Amino acid sequence: MLRFARVKWLHRVSCNLQKMQTNEKLFVGRMFSVQDSLPKLPVPALDQTLQKYLRSVRPLLTDEEYAKTQKIVEDFNRDPGPKLQTLLEKRAQRETNWLSDWWTNVAYLEFRQPVTVNVSPGVVFPKQNYTDKEGQLRFTAKLISGLLDYKKMIDQQTLPVEKMGKQSLCMMQYYKILCGCRIPGKKKDTWVCYPPDEANPPRHLVIAHNNAFFFLECYGSDNQPLGTEQIYEQLKNIVNQSNEPDVPVGLLTTENRNKWAKAYELLAKDKESKASLEILQRSICAICIDNKLPESAPGEEDSTAAKMMLHGGGSQFNSANRWFDKTLQFIVGPNGICGLNYEHTTAEGPPIISIVDHVLDYCSKNADNSTKAPGVIPPRKLKFNLSFPALKENLEEAAENLDSMVKDVDLTVFKFTEYGKNFPKSQKLSPDSYLQMAFQLAYFRLYSKPCATYETASLRQFQLGRTDTIRSCSIESLEFSKGMMDASLSKQKKAELLRKAVTGHKNYVAEAVKGQGIDRHLLGLKLIALENNMKVPALHMDVAYSLSSHHNVSTSQVPAKYEACLVFGPTVPDGYGVCYNPQEKQVILGVSAFNCCPETDSKRFKDSIQQSLLDMKSVLEGSIQSKL
Repeated sequence: MLRFARVKWLHRVSCNLQKMQTNEKLFVGRMFSVQDSLPKLPVPALDQTLQKYLRSVRPLLTDEEYAKTQKIVEDFNRDPGPKLQTLLEKRAQRETNWLSDWWTNVAYLEFRQPVTVNVSPGVVFPKQNYTDKEGQLRFTAKLISGLLDYKKMIDQQTLPVEKMGKQSLCMMQYYKILCGCRIPGKKKDTWVCYPPDEANPPRHLVIAHNNAFFFLECYGSDNQPLGTEQIYEQLKNIVNQSNEPDVPVGLLTTENRNKWAKAYELLAKDKESKASLEILQRSICAICIDNKLPESAPGEEDSTAAKMMLHGGGSQFNSANRWFDKTLQFIVGPNGICGLNYEHTTAEGPPIISIVDHVLDYCSKNADNSTKAPGVIPPRKLKFNLSFPALKENLEEAAENLDSMVKDVDLTVFKFTEYGKNFPKSQKLSPDSYLQMAFQLAYFRLYSKPCATYETASLRQFQLGRTDTIRSCSIESLEFSKGMMDASLSKQKKAELLRKAVTGHKNYVAEAVKGQGIDRHLLGLKLIALENNMKVPALHMDVAYSLSSHHNVSTSQVPAKYEACLVFGPTVPDGYGVCYNPQEKQVILGVSAFNCCPETDSKRFKDSIQQSLLDMKSVLEGSIQSKL
């Protein structure tokens, strides 16, 4: 069902693109003006991937393990590797993107753990200048106006095509972040989107306040968006209708997907509840007007704010004031705390940050949009029938499970202010690769060993491109980490090891974004085997594949114009999640871990990252090359 609906939707988009091309001058630089001319995602050469794979796993293995893995790779390269490669190449010929549907299913829709913390990132905005309920609602109204202003560019497809250097990028993710929603299923979820080119596109938001959800029509009878003052009056109406906390139905969206699917089925049996679910799914996005926050220890206010965006703080705070299946939900808390949470199925960070930058630009303007739209429809509360005994049990269990999850999240947000990306640039080093080496050193400093590390590589220069993995742990990064901890080495030698490690990482990045990474290729070889009723290859059952896929450090660079920070949970129980926003003179980082793992601690890792960044600057400034 999902695949059929998605094909129909993509067909509509394709038809729109063809119409654009009939008047190419008019649409030059516009959102989809170059979409059909983007290349298709390539299938890398098999031998190339296997050689890169061996090199990437070497730092993680003992000599004995590595010798065994070499033999397994050699056998795979003889059989069944070539056969699987041929099958994968045939799939690439007939699909717009050979990876896209597979990745959506394997990485997201088939994932059965809660999307809260495990899938959906949170984004913290700079603290806003309001301190009371009126200020909170006025900021929310302005945020909504900014959002609708951005939506107009998506609807009219006037967003400029993004570029990576001179290479144009696929803009499809931008088209899917509004009016989208995930729907739970017992074995696999589905995802729906209601794009602006359909016959009856969404014209409403869903507003959450005190755990209640409201339908808010945001366009007047003339199809013009409501003015900011009109939106403010609507929000006041909503708050007046929800002075007391409602039944926390939103908690169901924080559950294990199989459990949520069963509860969803019960909800959908009731006519009113089913209508409310459809209104939520069809909405442009959710706007969550929060109440109280947990107490913060001195200096931890940013970390507390980040937790609100990631999970809502638990059943006693704002977690029920969410609908975590929505692709996008803005969160406006008390005392200037605000941000968003987004469900990850359809997009990576850049499209989300694009909306953030636009909305914050809009909100920073002094003048309100005072245009009044005619025919304003009053907001109305969505109704859910929770009289089924099983649903009451589901809610109690969801609250218990969520509070346990919230208690387990160890999250630290901090600003490294000693320097920003200008310093590595002054040393003719890639800022991203430089920061990745800081993470490698930080981990080695704490554990005296390297670990498999994930960094997001964008594949958006290809049609429907999503991501591949940059394997930041390398032979060069391990040599660098060991060298930095060796007191007998000179600063000159340490600087040489750092430069070599940064160059190695930068080269891997360049290959990965060109579709020559190894992780998605290896996954494709496994999935094409399963699709053809073949056994999972021995390569994918080997300890090297397991170790190199167990990302003790999972990272993502998400640059933003504002002092915004994206946060997400670790991808493994004994791991760290690290997201970073490198700015000219500082780096904003969010570091997560799980309290249930005694070996990990976000504050310890944060301290180690800070020390690594200071040490790296010291060795570069103390080396001869830096002074030349």
